[in-house]
Amino acid sequence: MSYQMIALLMFSTMMLLLLTGQRVFGVIGFVGATAALLLWGQGGVEMPFSAAIQLMNWYPLLTLPLFIYMGYMLSESGIAGELYEMFHVWMGSLKGGLAVGTIGLMVVVSAMNGLSVAGMAIGATIALPELLRRGYDKVMVTGVIQAGSSLGILVPPSVVLVLYGMIARQPVSQLWLAGAIPGLILAGLFVLYIVIRCRLQPHLGPALPAEERQMSLAEKLKLLRAGLLPLMIFFFMTGLFLMGVTSLVESSAVGALAATLAALFKRRLTWKVIESTVHKTLGISCMFMWIILAALCFGAVFDGLGAVRAIENVFLDRIGMSPWQILVMMQLSYILLGMFLDDTAMLVIVAPLYVPLVISLGFDPIWYGVLYTITVQIAYMTPPFGYNLFLMRAMAPPEVSLGDIYRSVWPFVGIMLIGLALITIFPQLALWLPHLYRGY
Repeated sequence: MSYQMIALLMFSTMMLLLLTGQRVFGVIGFVGATAALLLWGQGGVEMPFSAAIQLMNWYPLLTLPLFIYMGYMLSESGIAGELYEMFHVWMGSLKGGLAVGTIGLMVVVSAMNGLSVAGMAIGATIALPELLRRGYDKVMVTGVIQAGSSLGILVPPSVVLVLYGMIARQPVSQLWLAGAIPGLILAGLFVLYIVIRCRLQPHLGPALPAEERQMSLAEKLKLLRAGLLPLMIFFFMTGLFLMGVTSLVESSAVGALAATLAALFKRRLTWKVIESTVHKTLGISCMFMWIILAALCFGAVFDGLGAVRAIENVFLDRIGMSPWQILVMMQLSYILLGMFLDDTAMLVIVAPLYVPLVISLGFDPIWYGVLYTITVQIAYMTPPFGYNLFLMRAMAPPEVSLGDIYRSVWPFVGIMLIGLALITIFPQLALWLPHLYRGY
């Protein structure tokens, strides 16, 4: 059997087993370890062992639990809820203003956490009940929360971009900078859509009654203090890292410590908050570690087979596809995978295969990391099995049906496709900040 056929058999077996509903890390690790044993005999057992040692020596992996801890500490201590109150008051006079404020909340939460799950939890538990109580259209606001929470994997400090940087061996600082402007562009497009639609259809997002908006400027400025703590945490964490004062791991430790001190300053650092934060952090961190461990084993076998070179030869030489056609095909495959898998699983399955191919085709791997992340955002919200759809169904109140959730996402999927096209056509939207930071 040719190496190309072995690689195809491995990939198809993995996808088939994933469809059975088995654990992602179990499927990936099983296929990788079994292929190693069949190809190289008893010596093949060294591959998963070497992958485990490589993971344990992966010093940047320490950033993951620290970033996750920071986000959950801010969420569990209620600091995110105060942020929503600030946006509520300042944006309430605008038609659709609370939905616009929700997008603002999601951007700030993304800058504090780096995970879409945390943004979804905050939006569904804090913003959604308030929006529905205020008479906002349930289909529109459900889409707003799903779209806004997806920004968590693009706006710094994105945990997904940290993982991409580890697997693709690209500097995380460059990836964070590359994701900043595209993330703000998407947030701006979401806001523009909400404002225009609520102006054309005011019943979808009514403004707050005048009596609820009667607040002095001094009181409004006082509410702005709710946003100071998250901004200070973001500065100390990301700003110090970009200025070269701290390393990536030190930066994540600064963020975790600052979040804990913020909760202490607010007198909310209770045992219940600590227990909940640590429990959730442990669960998410272990999931990441097991998936990365399995992916390293699978990727080692793929590299040993020369699968990347074989795929490149098939697409470029035999089929005659252009580099741009191959890039589009890769992005479509992410959307397809997103119907069944979360972003981490998609990344660790195909990144070891795609990233070397992207580099060999002459594309910038930093720019491609942003394209990957936006495509994953789209895949998250694409029916029938988009990850965000079922997260929303689990968190939404009973009056929001699965049909409402499916209908809510299409305008925002269209906006994300526009954003993806803009970043594809104008790569400098993603690369300008990294190039500025590097000085050329």
